[in-house]
Amino acid sequence: MKPLDGIRVLEFSTMITASFAAMMLADQGAEVIKVEPLELGDPMRYLGSAKGGFSALFANCNRGKRSLSVDLKSDAGREIIENLAAESDVVLTNYRPGVMDGIGLGSEHLRSLNPALIYAGVSGFGTEGPHRDAPAYDPIIQAQTGFAAVQGQGKGAPEFMQSLMCDKVTAYTACQAVTTALYVREKTGEGQHIDLSMLDSALYFLFPDGFMHHTLLDEDAEHKAPLSELLYEIAGTIDGGVTVSAATPGQQVGLLTAIDRLELFADERFNTIDKIMANVDAFRLEIRAGIASFSTEDLLGKLHENDVPAARPLDYHEVLAHPQYEANDSTDVDTHPRLGSMVRVKPPARFGGDRLQPASHSPAHGEHTFEVLQSLGRTDQEIANLIEQGIVQQPKD
Repeated sequence: MKPLDGIRVLEFSTMITASFAAMMLADQGAEVIKVEPLELGDPMRYLGSAKGGFSALFANCNRGKRSLSVDLKSDAGREIIENLAAESDVVLTNYRPGVMDGIGLGSEHLRSLNPALIYAGVSGFGTEGPHRDAPAYDPIIQAQTGFAAVQGQGKGAPEFMQSLMCDKVTAYTACQAVTTALYVREKTGEGQHIDLSMLDSALYFLFPDGFMHHTLLDEDAEHKAPLSELLYEIAGTIDGGVTVSAATPGQQVGLLTAIDRLELFADERFNTIDKIMANVDAFRLEIRAGIASFSTEDLLGKLHENDVPAARPLDYHEVLAHPQYEANDSTDVDTHPRLGSMVRVKPPARFGGDRLQPASHSPAHGEHTFEVLQSLGRTDQEIANLIEQGIVQQPKD
Protein backbone atom coordinates (compact mmCIF):
# COMPACT_ATOMS: atom_id res chain seq x y z
CA MET A 1 0.00 0.00 0.00
CA LYS A 2 1.27 3.47 -0.93
CA PRO A 3 0.76 6.54 1.31
CA LEU A 4 -1.87 8.23 -0.90
CA ASP A 5 -3.87 5.14 -1.93
CA GLY A 6 -7.55 6.10 -2.17
CA ILE A 7 -6.94 9.78 -3.04
CA ARG A 8 -8.26 10.97 -6.43
CA VAL A 9 -6.71 14.00 -8.14
CA LEU A 10 -8.12 15.86 -11.14
CA GLU A 11 -5.32 17.63 -13.01
CA PHE A 12 -5.95 20.51 -15.43
CA SER A 13 -2.60 21.65 -16.72
CA THR A 14 -0.17 22.34 -19.47
CA MET A 15 3.59 21.99 -19.24
CA ILE A 16 5.51 21.28 -16.04
CA THR A 17 4.27 22.65 -12.72
CA ALA A 18 0.92 20.95 -12.10
CA SER A 19 1.90 17.93 -14.20
CA PHE A 20 5.03 17.18 -12.19
CA ALA A 21 3.24 17.81 -8.88
CA ALA A 22 0.42 15.45 -9.86
CA MET A 23 2.93 12.80 -10.93
CA MET A 24 4.59 12.93 -7.51
CA LEU A 25 1.16 12.38 -5.96
CA ALA A 26 0.60 9.46 -8.36
CA ASP A 27 3.95 7.92 -7.43
CA GLN A 28 2.79 8.08 -3.81
CA GLY A 29 -0.39 6.19 -4.65
CA ALA A 30 -2.99 8.78 -5.72
CA GLU A 31 -5.28 8.12 -8.66
CA VAL A 32 -4.64 11.01 -11.05
CA ILE A 33 -6.95 11.83 -13.95
CA LYS A 34 -5.23 14.23 -16.34
CA VAL A 35 -7.96 16.27 -18.05
CA GLU A 36 -6.71 17.35 -21.48
CA PRO A 37 -8.28 19.45 -24.23
CA LEU A 38 -9.33 17.90 -27.53
CA GLU A 39 -7.05 17.60 -30.55
CA LEU A 40 -3.46 17.88 -29.25
CA GLY A 41 -3.84 17.76 -25.47
CA ASP A 42 -0.96 18.95 -23.29
CA PRO A 43 1.64 20.61 -25.60
CA MET A 44 4.41 19.11 -23.45
CA ARG A 45 3.70 15.85 -25.32
CA TYR A 46 5.59 17.18 -28.34
CA LEU A 47 8.67 18.92 -26.89
CA GLY A 48 12.21 17.52 -27.07
CA SER A 49 13.38 13.93 -27.46
CA ALA A 50 10.47 11.78 -28.56
CA LYS A 51 9.35 8.44 -29.94
CA GLY A 52 5.93 7.20 -31.05
CA GLY A 53 4.33 10.60 -30.59
CA PHE A 54 5.53 10.86 -26.97
CA SER A 55 8.21 13.18 -25.63
CA ALA A 56 10.57 12.03 -22.90
CA LEU A 57 9.75 15.24 -21.03
CA PHE A 58 6.05 14.36 -21.02
CA ALA A 59 6.80 10.81 -19.88
CA ASN A 60 9.01 12.11 -17.06
CA CYS A 61 6.20 14.31 -15.70
CA ASN A 62 3.06 12.24 -16.33
CA ARG A 63 3.49 8.60 -15.39
CA GLY A 64 0.81 6.94 -13.33
CA LYS A 65 -2.06 9.01 -14.74
CA ARG A 66 -5.22 8.36 -16.72
CA SER A 67 -5.88 10.75 -19.60
CA LEU A 68 -9.38 12.08 -20.22
CA SER A 69 -9.80 14.21 -23.36
CA VAL A 70 -12.88 16.42 -23.09
CA ASP A 71 -14.30 19.70 -24.42
CA LEU A 72 -14.48 21.87 -21.29
CA LYS A 73 -16.38 24.61 -23.11
CA SER A 74 -19.39 22.39 -23.74
CA ASP A 75 -22.22 21.83 -21.28
CA ALA A 76 -21.82 18.06 -21.54
CA GLY A 77 -18.07 18.32 -20.96
CA ARG A 78 -18.51 20.49 -17.88
CA GLU A 79 -21.07 18.03 -16.53
CA ILE A 80 -18.49 15.24 -16.79
CA ILE A 81 -16.02 17.30 -14.75
CA GLU A 82 -18.67 18.19 -12.18
CA ASN A 83 -19.46 14.49 -11.78
CA LEU A 84 -15.76 13.68 -11.33
CA ALA A 85 -15.14 16.57 -8.93
CA ALA A 86 -18.01 15.38 -6.74
CA GLU A 87 -16.09 12.12 -6.24
CA SER A 88 -12.53 13.55 -6.06
CA ASP A 89 -10.26 14.76 -3.30
CA VAL A 90 -8.07 17.27 -5.14
CA VAL A 91 -8.30 19.54 -8.16
CA LEU A 92 -4.87 20.76 -9.30
CA THR A 93 -4.56 23.32 -12.09
CA ASN A 94 -2.00 25.72 -13.50
CA TYR A 95 -4.29 27.53 -15.91
CA ARG A 96 -4.03 31.31 -15.72
CA PRO A 97 -6.11 33.05 -13.03
CA GLY A 98 -9.76 33.27 -14.04
CA VAL A 99 -9.66 30.60 -16.77
CA MET A 100 -11.35 27.87 -14.75
CA ASP A 101 -13.95 30.35 -13.44
CA GLY A 102 -14.53 31.51 -16.99
CA ILE A 103 -15.57 28.03 -18.13
CA GLY A 104 -17.70 27.44 -15.06
CA LEU A 105 -15.31 25.08 -13.27
CA GLY A 106 -13.74 27.38 -10.72
CA SER A 107 -12.93 26.63 -7.12
CA GLU A 108 -16.08 28.05 -5.57
CA HIS A 109 -18.38 26.14 -7.92
CA LEU A 110 -16.63 22.77 -7.67
CA ARG A 111 -16.27 23.02 -3.88
CA SER A 112 -19.97 23.80 -3.63
CA LEU A 113 -20.55 20.38 -5.17
CA ASN A 114 -18.02 18.74 -2.87
CA PRO A 115 -17.17 20.68 0.34
CA ALA A 116 -14.36 18.22 1.13
CA LEU A 117 -12.59 19.07 -2.16
CA ILE A 118 -9.12 20.64 -2.07
CA TYR A 119 -8.70 23.01 -5.00
CA ALA A 120 -5.10 24.08 -5.72
CA GLY A 121 -4.58 26.82 -8.29
CA VAL A 122 -0.99 27.35 -9.47
CA SER A 123 -0.29 30.60 -11.33
CA GLY A 124 2.76 32.33 -12.70
CA PHE A 125 2.62 35.56 -10.73
CA GLY A 126 -0.38 35.30 -8.40
CA THR A 127 -4.06 36.11 -8.61
CA GLU A 128 -3.71 39.88 -8.09
CA GLY A 129 -1.31 42.63 -9.07
CA PRO A 130 0.09 44.06 -12.32
CA HIS A 131 1.43 40.75 -13.68
CA ARG A 132 -1.62 38.64 -12.78
CA ASP A 133 -2.47 37.84 -16.41
CA ALA A 134 1.06 37.72 -17.79
CA PRO A 135 2.31 34.43 -19.29
CA ALA A 136 5.00 32.78 -17.19
CA TYR A 137 7.71 30.38 -18.27
CA ASP A 138 10.71 29.22 -16.30
CA PRO A 139 13.24 31.74 -17.71
CA ILE A 140 10.84 34.61 -17.00
CA ILE A 141 10.55 33.54 -13.36
CA GLN A 142 14.32 32.91 -13.09
CA ALA A 143 14.89 36.46 -14.33
CA GLN A 144 12.46 38.04 -11.85
CA THR A 145 13.27 36.08 -8.68
CA GLY A 146 17.06 36.39 -8.60
CA PHE A 147 18.03 32.97 -9.98
CA ALA A 148 19.74 34.59 -12.97
CA ALA A 149 21.43 37.16 -10.73
CA VAL A 150 22.81 34.46 -8.42
CA GLN A 151 24.02 32.30 -11.32
CA GLY A 152 25.74 35.28 -12.90
CA GLN A 153 27.41 36.45 -9.68
CA GLY A 154 31.02 37.29 -10.43
CA LYS A 155 30.57 36.66 -14.16
CA GLY A 156 29.60 40.16 -15.20
CA ALA A 157 26.08 39.38 -16.35
CA PRO A 158 23.03 37.35 -15.27
CA GLU A 159 22.93 33.72 -16.34
CA PHE A 160 20.15 31.14 -16.42
CA MET A 161 20.25 27.72 -14.84
CA GLN A 162 19.89 25.38 -17.81
CA SER A 163 17.05 23.48 -16.20
CA LEU A 164 13.36 24.15 -15.56
CA MET A 165 14.24 24.98 -11.96
CA CYS A 166 11.36 27.31 -11.07
CA ASP A 167 8.79 25.02 -12.68
CA LYS A 168 10.00 22.07 -10.64
CA VAL A 169 10.42 24.01 -7.39
CA THR A 170 6.81 25.16 -7.79
CA ALA A 171 5.72 21.57 -8.42
CA TYR A 172 7.33 20.39 -5.18
CA THR A 173 5.75 23.31 -3.32
CA ALA A 174 2.33 22.51 -4.78
CA CYS A 175 2.65 18.84 -3.86
CA GLN A 176 3.60 19.74 -0.28
CA ALA A 177 0.70 22.21 -0.01
CA VAL A 178 -1.80 19.63 -1.26
CA THR A 179 -0.65 16.95 1.18
CA THR A 180 -0.79 19.50 4.02
CA ALA A 181 -4.38 20.34 3.04
CA LEU A 182 -5.21 16.63 2.99
CA TYR A 183 -3.83 16.36 6.53
CA VAL A 184 -5.96 19.32 7.67
CA ARG A 185 -9.02 17.70 6.06
CA GLU A 186 -8.36 14.53 8.03
CA LYS A 187 -8.76 16.60 11.22
CA THR A 188 -11.62 18.89 10.15
CA GLY A 189 -13.42 17.07 7.33
CA GLU A 190 -13.28 20.25 5.26
CA GLY A 191 -11.58 21.00 1.98
CA GLN A 192 -10.11 24.34 1.06
CA HIS A 193 -8.77 26.56 -1.70
CA ILE A 194 -4.99 26.91 -2.20
CA ASP A 195 -3.35 29.67 -4.25
CA LEU A 196 0.30 29.27 -5.20
CA SER A 197 2.47 31.19 -7.66
CA MET A 198 5.72 30.27 -9.40
CA LEU A 199 7.08 33.70 -8.46
CA ASP A 200 6.53 33.18 -4.72
CA SER A 201 7.68 29.55 -4.77
CA ALA A 202 10.94 30.39 -6.52
CA LEU A 203 11.76 33.33 -4.25
CA TYR A 204 11.00 31.26 -1.13
CA PHE A 205 13.32 28.52 -2.39
CA LEU A 206 16.18 30.84 -3.35
CA PHE A 207 16.01 33.27 -0.46
CA PRO A 208 17.87 31.53 2.45
CA ASP A 209 21.32 31.74 0.83
CA GLY A 210 20.67 33.66 -2.38
CA PHE A 211 19.41 36.73 -0.50
CA MET A 212 21.40 36.51 2.72
CA HIS A 213 23.15 39.79 1.89
CA HIS A 214 19.73 41.42 1.51
CA THR A 215 18.13 40.05 4.68
CA LEU A 216 19.73 42.06 7.50
CA LEU A 217 18.67 45.70 7.22
CA ASP A 218 20.47 47.40 10.11
CA GLU A 219 23.56 49.44 9.27
CA ASP A 220 25.78 47.54 11.71
CA ALA A 221 25.13 44.16 10.06
CA GLU A 222 28.31 42.45 8.79
CA HIS A 223 28.09 41.27 5.21
CA LYS A 224 30.73 38.59 4.76
CA ALA A 225 31.54 36.65 1.62
CA PRO A 226 29.29 33.59 1.25
CA LEU A 227 30.80 30.11 1.31
CA SER A 228 29.57 29.69 -2.26
CA GLU A 229 32.49 31.87 -3.37
CA LEU A 230 34.87 29.27 -1.96
CA LEU A 231 32.97 26.04 -2.67
CA TYR A 232 31.42 26.34 -6.12
CA GLU A 233 34.35 25.86 -8.43
CA ILE A 234 35.77 23.14 -10.65
CA ALA A 235 39.56 23.29 -10.44
CA GLY A 236 41.68 21.80 -13.19
CA THR A 237 43.91 18.78 -12.60
CA ILE A 238 46.53 17.32 -14.92
CA ASP A 239 43.89 15.22 -16.69
CA GLY A 240 40.55 16.77 -15.82
CA GLY A 241 39.05 18.59 -12.87
CA VAL A 242 37.56 18.26 -9.40
CA THR A 243 35.22 20.18 -7.16
CA VAL A 244 36.20 20.46 -3.51
CA SER A 245 33.87 21.59 -0.70
CA ALA A 246 36.13 22.35 2.27
CA ALA A 247 33.70 24.34 4.41
CA THR A 248 35.09 23.82 7.95
CA PRO A 249 38.51 24.50 9.48
CA GLY A 250 39.15 20.76 9.71
CA GLN A 251 38.32 20.30 6.04
CA GLN A 252 40.58 23.22 5.12
CA VAL A 253 43.42 21.48 6.97
CA GLY A 254 42.62 18.28 5.11
CA LEU A 255 42.60 20.07 1.76
CA LEU A 256 45.96 21.76 2.33
CA THR A 257 47.41 18.48 3.61
CA ALA A 258 46.22 16.66 0.49
CA ILE A 259 47.82 19.18 -1.89
CA ASP A 260 50.98 19.62 0.24
CA ARG A 261 50.31 23.29 0.97
CA LEU A 262 49.97 23.42 4.77
CA GLU A 263 52.37 26.38 4.80
CA LEU A 264 49.49 28.55 3.62
CA PHE A 265 48.16 28.57 7.19
CA ALA A 266 51.31 30.50 8.17
CA ASP A 267 50.27 33.22 5.74
CA GLU A 268 48.57 36.08 7.61
CA ARG A 269 45.93 36.23 4.87
CA PHE A 270 44.74 32.67 5.40
CA ASN A 271 45.21 31.65 9.06
CA THR A 272 41.50 31.79 9.94
CA ILE A 273 38.30 31.05 8.01
CA ASP A 274 37.29 34.71 8.26
CA LYS A 275 40.63 35.78 6.74
CA ILE A 276 40.32 33.16 4.03
CA MET A 277 36.89 34.51 3.11
CA ALA A 278 38.22 38.09 3.19
CA ASN A 279 40.98 37.07 0.75
CA VAL A 280 39.06 34.37 -1.07
CA ASP A 281 40.29 35.22 -4.58
CA ALA A 282 43.94 34.96 -3.55
CA PHE A 283 43.25 31.76 -1.62
CA ARG A 284 41.52 30.19 -4.60
CA LEU A 285 44.51 30.97 -6.81
CA GLU A 286 46.80 29.15 -4.38
CA ILE A 287 44.44 26.15 -4.19
CA ARG A 288 44.10 25.96 -7.97
CA ALA A 289 47.86 25.96 -8.36
CA GLY A 290 48.18 23.12 -5.86
CA ILE A 291 45.44 21.05 -7.45
CA ALA A 292 46.87 21.52 -10.95
CA SER A 293 49.93 19.41 -10.08
CA PHE A 294 47.91 16.22 -9.41
CA SER A 295 46.04 13.75 -11.55
CA THR A 296 42.33 13.55 -10.80
CA GLU A 297 42.49 10.02 -9.39
CA ASP A 298 45.50 10.69 -7.16
CA LEU A 299 44.06 13.92 -5.83
CA LEU A 300 40.65 12.41 -5.04
CA GLY A 301 42.38 9.61 -3.15
CA LYS A 302 44.32 12.09 -1.01
CA LEU A 303 41.27 14.27 -0.40
CA HIS A 304 39.14 11.32 0.67
CA GLU A 305 41.92 10.07 2.95
CA ASN A 306 41.74 13.45 4.68
CA ASP A 307 37.91 13.40 4.85
CA VAL A 308 37.52 16.33 2.46
CA PRO A 309 34.29 16.39 0.40
CA ALA A 310 35.41 16.21 -3.23
CA ALA A 311 34.22 14.77 -6.52
CA ARG A 312 34.91 14.60 -10.21
CA PRO A 313 32.10 16.17 -12.28
CA LEU A 314 30.34 13.38 -14.14
CA ASP A 315 28.80 13.38 -17.59
CA TYR A 316 25.23 12.17 -18.15
CA HIS A 317 26.20 8.55 -18.78
CA GLU A 318 28.46 8.42 -15.75
CA VAL A 319 25.70 9.79 -13.54
CA LEU A 320 23.30 7.02 -14.55
CA ALA A 321 26.03 4.39 -14.04
CA HIS A 322 27.10 5.68 -10.60
CA PRO A 323 27.40 2.76 -8.14
CA GLN A 324 25.73 4.74 -5.34
CA TYR A 325 22.55 5.04 -7.38
CA GLU A 326 22.60 1.27 -7.82
CA ALA A 327 23.06 0.83 -4.07
CA ASN A 328 20.17 3.24 -3.42
CA ASP A 329 17.93 1.54 -5.99
CA SER A 330 17.39 5.02 -7.47
CA THR A 331 16.55 4.13 -11.08
CA ASP A 332 15.25 1.33 -13.23
CA VAL A 333 14.68 0.60 -16.90
CA ASP A 334 11.10 0.15 -18.02
CA THR A 335 9.43 -0.71 -21.32
CA HIS A 336 6.83 1.84 -22.36
CA PRO A 337 4.28 0.68 -24.95
CA ARG A 338 5.09 3.66 -27.19
CA LEU A 339 8.45 4.96 -26.04
CA GLY A 340 10.11 1.56 -25.75
CA SER A 341 12.98 1.07 -23.32
CA MET A 342 13.42 4.04 -20.99
CA VAL A 343 15.16 5.02 -17.75
CA ARG A 344 12.95 6.00 -14.83
CA VAL A 345 14.00 7.75 -11.62
CA LYS A 346 12.16 6.36 -8.62
CA PRO A 347 10.54 8.56 -5.96
CA PRO A 348 13.33 9.61 -3.57
CA ALA A 349 11.53 9.22 -0.23
CA ARG A 350 11.45 5.80 1.41
CA PHE A 351 8.42 4.92 3.53
CA GLY A 352 9.03 2.28 6.17
CA GLY A 353 12.45 1.69 4.65
CA ASP A 354 11.01 0.73 1.26
CA ARG A 355 11.52 2.55 -2.00
CA LEU A 356 8.23 3.34 -3.75
CA GLN A 357 8.04 1.90 -7.24
CA PRO A 358 7.21 4.38 -10.01
CA ALA A 359 3.58 4.55 -11.05
CA SER A 360 2.43 3.07 -14.36
CA HIS A 361 3.23 4.39 -17.83
CA SER A 362 2.44 7.92 -18.97
CA PRO A 363 -0.85 7.88 -20.93
CA ALA A 364 -1.63 8.51 -24.57
CA HIS A 365 -3.84 11.53 -25.19
CA GLY A 366 -7.35 10.49 -24.20
CA GLU A 367 -6.25 6.91 -23.55
CA HIS A 368 -8.60 6.44 -20.58
CA THR A 369 -11.56 8.49 -21.74
CA PHE A 370 -13.80 5.45 -22.14
CA GLU A 371 -12.97 3.87 -18.78
CA VAL A 372 -13.25 7.16 -16.85
CA LEU A 373 -16.71 7.73 -18.29
CA GLN A 374 -17.67 4.15 -17.51
CA SER A 375 -16.65 4.77 -13.89
CA LEU A 376 -19.25 7.56 -13.82
CA GLY A 377 -21.96 5.12 -14.87
CA ARG A 378 -22.16 6.18 -18.55
CA THR A 379 -23.26 3.39 -20.87
CA ASP A 380 -21.29 2.37 -23.96
CA GLN A 381 -23.94 4.01 -26.14
CA GLU A 382 -23.83 7.25 -24.16
CA ILE A 383 -20.05 7.31 -24.47
CA ALA A 384 -20.25 6.60 -28.20
CA ASN A 385 -22.66 9.52 -28.56
CA LEU A 386 -20.29 11.84 -26.70
CA ILE A 387 -17.43 10.79 -28.98
CA GLU A 388 -19.57 11.31 -32.10
CA GLN A 389 -20.63 14.77 -30.87
CA GLY A 390 -16.99 15.76 -30.30
CA ILE A 391 -17.46 16.18 -26.55
CA VAL A 392 -14.76 13.65 -25.67
CA GLN A 393 -11.94 12.03 -27.60
CA GLN A 394 -10.12 8.71 -27.60
CA PRO A 395 -6.60 8.06 -28.94
CA LYS A 396 -6.40 8.39 -32.70
CA ASP A 397 -4.18 5.33 -33.15
